[in-house]
Amino acid sequence: MITFDESTQVFHLHNQQISYLMSVEEGNLLAHLYFGKAVSHYAGERAYPRRDRGFSGNLPDSSERDYSKDTLLQEWSGNNTGDYRVPAVIIRDENGARQTDFRYQSYRIVAGKPDLENLPHSYVVDDSEAQTLIITLTDTALNCDLALSYTIFDNWAVIARDAKLINRGSHVLHIEKIASMQIDFPKQDFQVISLPGAHARERQVERQEVGHGVTQFESRRGTSSHHMNPFIALVHPDTTEFAGEAFGVQLVYSGNHQETLERDYIDQTRVLAGINEYDFDWKLSPKDVFQTPEALLVYSDQGLNGMSNTYHHLLRERVARGKYQYAKRPIVINNWEATFFDFDSSKIQEILNNAAPLGIEMFVLDDGWFGHRDDDNSSLGDWFEHAHKLQGGLKEVSRQIHDKNMRFGLWFEPEMISTDSDLYRAHPDYALQVPGRGKTLSRNQLVLDFSRKEVVDNIFHQMVKILDNVKVDYIKWDMNRHLTEVYSAALPADQQGEVSHRYTLGVYDLAERLIERYPDILFEGCSGGGGRFDAGMLYYFPQSWASDNTDAVARLKIQTGTSLAYPMSSMTAHVSVSPNQQTGRATSFEMRGDVAMSGVFGYELDLAKLTDAEKEIVKKQVAFYKEHRQLIQYGDFIRIKSAFKGNDFAWEFVSKDKSEALLFRFKLMSLAQPEFTLTKMAGLDPKIVYEDEKGHSYGGDELMSIGFYDVPLEAADWTSKVDYFAAKERA
Repeated sequence: MITFDESTQVFHLHNQQISYLMSVEEGNLLAHLYFGKAVSHYAGERAYPRRDRGFSGNLPDSSERDYSKDTLLQEWSGNNTGDYRVPAVIIRDENGARQTDFRYQSYRIVAGKPDLENLPHSYVVDDSEAQTLIITLTDTALNCDLALSYTIFDNWAVIARDAKLINRGSHVLHIEKIASMQIDFPKQDFQVISLPGAHARERQVERQEVGHGVTQFESRRGTSSHHMNPFIALVHPDTTEFAGEAFGVQLVYSGNHQETLERDYIDQTRVLAGINEYDFDWKLSPKDVFQTPEALLVYSDQGLNGMSNTYHHLLRERVARGKYQYAKRPIVINNWEATFFDFDSSKIQEILNNAAPLGIEMFVLDDGWFGHRDDDNSSLGDWFEHAHKLQGGLKEVSRQIHDKNMRFGLWFEPEMISTDSDLYRAHPDYALQVPGRGKTLSRNQLVLDFSRKEVVDNIFHQMVKILDNVKVDYIKWDMNRHLTEVYSAALPADQQGEVSHRYTLGVYDLAERLIERYPDILFEGCSGGGGRFDAGMLYYFPQSWASDNTDAVARLKIQTGTSLAYPMSSMTAHVSVSPNQQTGRATSFEMRGDVAMSGVFGYELDLAKLTDAEKEIVKKQVAFYKEHRQLIQYGDFIRIKSAFKGNDFAWEFVSKDKSEALLFRFKLMSLAQPEFTLTKMAGLDPKIVYEDEKGHSYGGDELMSIGFYDVPLEAADWTSKVDYFAAKERA
């Protein structure tokens, strides 16, 4: 899958779907040639044209005026040495200089894919699945090497990228910026799709023109954040869900991130992704190594659905790990919106008595079971049982749940500390804080300094005391504020720029230790809902709470945006009360169920307050989801209509063998003069005859080409309809 032509100095990474081409150019600069649809042969068409351009400097000690770093399409750009575009790396030398100039030295090709130490990453099960090209660049003045890794998989349109910097010298270097990947595109009209948002409004799809200058997407909050997901896609103006090219860039990282585009003065576009350079300064001592997070580049010539399908398979099959990677995820009932902090043994028992007959499979005990926590003003950091809330304690709760043939889940917020806690009274320095300054509260809590091993160890051992003594089947790991006063009492002044990244590494360390010790526990990520929904957390936790906003209408956009880059098996979604507690919007039980059933399904309400008729609806929803759970969680997801400007949403789940499909349709507003729109399905076998649940038969080609009218579902706002199609015979 990887070749190097010694005569032309061209690298070619290729499989049946994609080609990635680069060359060693004059002056040993590593130049980008092509990324796109697979080609069998390259004859040199992309050799970069020579042109003398004013105000574009030339290589040192060269009289060639028609060759400049300032316009060359590169795989890795230096700083302040002739390329005026945004650089991939900035390193401060001991003399204060910030020049970087990396030149090609060597390469090697290895079978499979090397693991990244202490960082989440994609992986292979067998070395035959992939090959990895490792190119070494050197900055001789700094005496440091840069190892650029490119992994190509045999059956996916993916290039996995990362970079490793090695200090070969005898003095300290400071990394002020280092990207995980760079790719430079020749002139073409690009638009960029990003996923901005906010708490309770995560991953909203935004599409904009890439204009001249720098366009940047980032988080400075200490996490990947609700506000900007670490994913972007470059597309052409005519790219749709089903047609046109899309280039996806996704960072496998959960901390401060930065995705940068620059369209230069001759309309070339540079793309960079990596750790955010904001407040980043990493001390690299002699012989030390710095490893960047991984970036996943995906190419599609079949529109956005083609790109998403590749990400869904890759993340589900070669990023997620463990027992629950492919397991059917349980249907849960969470007590939070039913009781908040006000619960006791009798209230828990009431929820169980109502949940078990409906077929619900797991009860999750949320915030408030620990320390002396009766509201959100205390006890974070004190992971021992609340002495007065639960008769018989967690052991008794666990026994009661398992006696009803249900499983038991428990909520933790491991990264946080309350000033009213035993841990804070014993170790106030464990909280992130700057000497001589006040401490910023958010949700009346502070953040633990997870850049310190002893702090991570403390939380780990507290959690172990609970988990070793109580049968727990599921953990919801929450994180309800972002980082401020990012300073560590354990690091010297010249290493304070490392705290944010070290914090993220501490989160990964705790997560890895827990999943290794408790492989039978299903872990779910959460950060005030979807505030850390990224591929980095997916490496540890196979699913995450998509948003604290459980309103079905709002969730249509949240789940659609999330599906651009993440599989449905990673996205938890619950039915909650109506009118909704976040938006006040009233929606039908059916609509709420259909939206929530499009992910990992559950409930977040007081079952005791439901009418008998509503309980019958729940029972039917649970039975329907169990029947189709495998298809929803692990089938191919296709966006049919993403109506951000219209009135309709539609999406579809199709089995791998195309023998069955589920079509979900949603109408937003009722109209006095309704439009008659068409829905055409996708991803079916045109030669199969499908039968719906009413016994009507349709050809696969008929469903995909002719479609059918979306007659008004009913005269009401916020309505939905689900149709199931199963293969009957081959046409």
